[in-house]
Amino acid sequence: MFWSAAPPAEDTTPRPVSLDEAQRTANDAAGWVEENWSVWLSNGLRIILIVVIAVVMRSLIRRAITKLIARMNRTASAVDGTALGGLLVNAERRRQRSEAIGSVLRSVASFLIMGTAALTVLSVLKINLAPLLASAGVAGVAIGFGARNLVTDFLSGVFMILEDQYGVGDTIDAGVASGEVIEVGLRVTKLRGADGEIWYVRNGEVKRIGNLSQGWATAGVDVQVRSDEDLDRVREILTRTGEEMQKAEPWTERLWEPVEVLGLSATYLDSVVVRVSAKTMPGKALGVERELRWRIKQALDAEGIRIVGRPAEANLETDGADPMAAVAAPSALANPASPQSQATTPIPPAVPGATLGK
Repeated sequence: MFWSAAPPAEDTTPRPVSLDEAQRTANDAAGWVEENWSVWLSNGLRIILIVVIAVVMRSLIRRAITKLIARMNRTASAVDGTALGGLLVNAERRRQRSEAIGSVLRSVASFLIMGTAALTVLSVLKINLAPLLASAGVAGVAIGFGARNLVTDFLSGVFMILEDQYGVGDTIDAGVASGEVIEVGLRVTKLRGADGEIWYVRNGEVKRIGNLSQGWATAGVDVQVRSDEDLDRVREILTRTGEEMQKAEPWTERLWEPVEVLGLSATYLDSVVVRVSAKTMPGKALGVERELRWRIKQALDAEGIRIVGRPAEANLETDGADPMAAVAAPSALANPASPQSQATTPIPPAVPGATLGK
C-alpha cells in the first residue's frame, strides 16, 4: 500500500526586502514623479485657472443681469400711476416680466459657462469626450420625449414673456379660459374669471391669445328710439352728450377720441337703432359704455324722446293678420247626435248566450 505525501504549503511569511531592491523601487518612483510632476502641475494650474475664470464670469454676468432688471423695475415704478404709465404697462406687470426674463437669462448664462468649464476640465484630464457627449445626447432625447409637455410649456412661456403677449392686469381670452391675468410664470399662467374663479392655464396649451388690454378698446352703445322721431335731432343730442362726457373727469383720459354717432344699425316697423361708438383706453370700454348709456338716457328724457325696446319677432309677423284665422272650422263630428257621429260609434261587444235571429 502506497501513501502519497501532500505538497508542502506555501510560505506566506513576507520575506525581508533587500536594501538593493528597496533602493531600486524608490529610484523608479522618484523617476516617475520627476517625469510627470511638471504635467501634473501644469494640468492643475490650468484646471484652477479654468474654474476661477468660470466662477468670475458667472458672477459678473449674473450681477449685470440683476442690475439691468433692477433698473427696468425702477423705470416702471417711476411712471406708475401717471397717464404715461397707464398708456404703457403697470409696475407689477413690468416687474414680473423682467424678473422672469432675468431668471431665464441667469439660468442660461450659468448653464453655458459652467458646462463649458466642465468640458474644458475633462479635456485637460485627457478624458475622451465623444462617448460622454453621445450619452448626453441620448439622455437628452429620452428626457425630451418623456417630459415633452413640460418642455413645451417652458418654451412657450419663454417666448410669451419675451414677446410680451400679455402681462399682469391684462384681460385675455386664451381659448381654454378667459379672465384677468394675476400671475405670469414660465410654465403656468393664472387667470381670474368673471365669477372670481382662478384658472391655471399651462402655457403649452394656449394656441391663440386675444388680449383685450393692449392698444385701444372700442365702446359701443345702441340707442333704440321710435321710428317717427326726428333722427337729426337725435344725432344732435347724442353728439352733444358725447362732447360733455369727454370734457368731464375721469372720462377725459379714458376717451381717446370723440364719441361718434355712426348712424342706423337696424330698423324695425316701429323703432330704429342708432349706433354710438368711441375709442377708449384699454380695459375701460365697459365703464365707458355704462356711463355713456346713463348720460344718453338722461339727455333723451330731458328732450322728451323715449327709448323703446325691440319688438318681439312674433308681433312683427302677426301685425294686421285676421285674429279668426287660427280658429278651426266647425265639424259635424262635434255633435254626437249627428249621423256622422253615430256612424263612427263603435259596435258594442256581443252578449254571452245571445243568439242571432234568422
